[in-house]
Amino acid sequence: MCGIVGYVGTRPALPFLLAGLHRLEYRGYDSAGIAVVTGGALEVYKEVGNLSRLQEMLAGVDLRGTTGIGHTRWATHGEPTTINAHPHTDCSGTIAVVHNGIIENCEQLRRELLARGHRFRSDTDTEVLCHLIEEYSDGDLFAAVAAAATKVIGAYGICVVSARHPDLLVAARNGSPLIVGVGNGENFVGSDVPAIAPHTQRVIYLDDGEVVAITPEGVQGVVGKADLSARVHAVGWEPGEIDRGDFPHFMLKEIHEQPQALARTISGRLVESEGDSHLGGLNMTPKELLDVQRVIIISCGTSWHAGLIGEYMLEETARVPVEVEYASEFRYRNPVVGRGDLVIAISQSGETADTIAAVREAQRRGARVLGIVNVVGSTIARLTDGGVYLRSGPEIGVASTKAFTGTLAVLFMIALHFGRQRHTSNAEGRIMVRALQALPDQMRQILAREAEIAELAARFVNGRNALYLGRGYSFPVALEGALKLKEISYIHAEGYPAAEMKHGPIALIDKDMPVVVVAPQDSVYDKVVSNIEEIRTRRGQVIAVATEGDTEIASKANHVIYIPQTLEILTPLLSVVPLQLLAYHVAVHRGCPVDQPKNLAKSVTVE
Repeated sequence: MCGIVGYVGTRPALPFLLAGLHRLEYRGYDSAGIAVVTGGALEVYKEVGNLSRLQEMLAGVDLRGTTGIGHTRWATHGEPTTINAHPHTDCSGTIAVVHNGIIENCEQLRRELLARGHRFRSDTDTEVLCHLIEEYSDGDLFAAVAAAATKVIGAYGICVVSARHPDLLVAARNGSPLIVGVGNGENFVGSDVPAIAPHTQRVIYLDDGEVVAITPEGVQGVVGKADLSARVHAVGWEPGEIDRGDFPHFMLKEIHEQPQALARTISGRLVESEGDSHLGGLNMTPKELLDVQRVIIISCGTSWHAGLIGEYMLEETARVPVEVEYASEFRYRNPVVGRGDLVIAISQSGETADTIAAVREAQRRGARVLGIVNVVGSTIARLTDGGVYLRSGPEIGVASTKAFTGTLAVLFMIALHFGRQRHTSNAEGRIMVRALQALPDQMRQILAREAEIAELAARFVNGRNALYLGRGYSFPVALEGALKLKEISYIHAEGYPAAEMKHGPIALIDKDMPVVVVAPQDSVYDKVVSNIEEIRTRRGQVIAVATEGDTEIASKANHVIYIPQTLEILTPLLSVVPLQLLAYHVAVHRGCPVDQPKNLAKSVTVE
C-alpha cells in the first residue's frame, strides 16, 4: 500500500503535496517523491527513507508550479532505492506517474515496450505504466491513460501529470483506492481521506475502471461512468481529527480516543426500553433475519480477531452458527456458501484488497453480504448489500485500536438485534444495552491507569518472546494483544487458548518468559487460574488482566492490571485496552517507531 496525492489549482502545489504526504505517511515510508509541472517542464524530486529526507532535499527549492503529484512508498516490486521511488517518468521525461497497486503483467509489457525502444531505469512495475502512456500519447493525456489502462492486468490507483498539460491531472483506479477532492478553483487527488480533509469536505470515491481528467474547474472527463457529480460525499471528519494534537504518537491518541469513539458508535442505535439496537443500514427485515441459516465473517488481521469475538457474541445471543474466515483464503478454497448464508465483511478502511475479493466471491455465490467499515463511501461500503459504519473517526496509527473496539461494539449490536428477533427477552436485552452504554466511562477508568501500565512495560523491554493466553471471549483478546506487541515492538509474541498451553507452548516457559493472561471473573475463570498455577510452577512471569476486586489473582500473578466489571460478552472491549497500552509503552521504551512499524502499512490494498 502506498500513499498518493495530487493537486491542480492556482496555488503552488508543493506545500499541499508535502502536507498530504505527511498525512499519508502511515501508508508507506520506504521512500517518497514529488513531481511538479513548472515552466513547461517536470521537476521531479525523490528520496529513500521517510518523508523528512525528501523535505530536507526540498528545503530552499522554489517550485511555483500549480499542478503536481506526490507519493510515499510501501515497496512491493523493487527494493527501496531512489531509482525505484515514485514518481516515475517516461523516456522523454515529460510524463510522471505515481501508483498504488501491483501490475501483474508488468514483465510481459516491459518486454514489449523494450522491443519498441523504451528505456527502463527502475525495477518497479509502475514504470511500465509511464511508458505505456507515452506509447499511446498523441497530445491527449486523458486518452493515453485510458488506453494504457486497457492493457494492464492487476490493481492500480494512479495519478498522472504531463509537462505538456500544465493544468491537468489524470487519475485512474482499478482495485486500489483513489479519491477526488472537490474544491473551489482547485481540486485534489488522494489515496485516502486524510490527505484531502484539511482542504475540502467533498470527495468522490472512484470506482474500478474509471479514468478521470481533473482541472482547476472540475472533473472534465470520465471513462466508465457518465457523471460523477451525483457521487460527491461529505467526509464527515474535522481537520483536527487527523492531527496528533498533544500526543507523541497517533496510536496513543487513538487509544485515548476510544471512549468518545465508542460513544459515537453506539449513539442513536440503542433503544433501552426495547432492549434492542436499531441498525437501519442492515437493510434486512425481521423475516430476513430469521431466515439466516448461517453467518460467515470474513476479515484480515485485527479485524479477524474482532470477527472471532463476533462469532462468540452471535452464537451466544442469537443461537445462529457462525464461521470466521481469513478473507485472504476464502475465495481460493472453493467455499461452501450461498443463499441462506449471511456474510459479514469487516474492514476499517473498507479498501482491504483480500476482503473486497472475498465479498465479490460471496456475492457471486448468492450470499447476502453486510459490511462493517469506518470510511463512508469506501469500496466495501458501496459493494455490500447493507452494513454499519463504525463512526470511529480517522484511524492513522498502523496498529488498529479504536477501530477494533468500535467493531466489537457493532458486532455486539448486530448480535443483540439478531437475538431479539429470535429468542433474547426484552429484560435480557435491556441489561445488555445498559452494559454497553456504561463502557465509555469504564474505558476512561482504565486509561487513567496508564502510568501504572507504562511502568510495568519498562520491566519487559528486553524480552525476546511473550505468550498471551485467554479462554472463551478472552482468547481472541489474547491474539490481538500478541499482535499489537509484535507489530510495534518487534518482540515475538503468540496468542493461545489458555488450555492449549499444555499442548506445546508450555515447553517455552521459564523465568525469562513473560506470559500475559487475560483472566476476568467470567464463566471460565477457575480454569484460567489453574493455567496460571501451571505457569508459576515453571517460573514464568505472569501479567494478569483481571476484574476489579479480584484479590485471589493478586496472590498468583506477578503483576495485575485491573479492569472494571461488565457482562462477560462485553469484557473484550475493556480487557483489550490495557494490552494496547502495554504494547505501546513497550515499543516506546525500546525506541521503536510506533506509528511507522517496519514492513507494515495501515491497509493492505494489494494481494
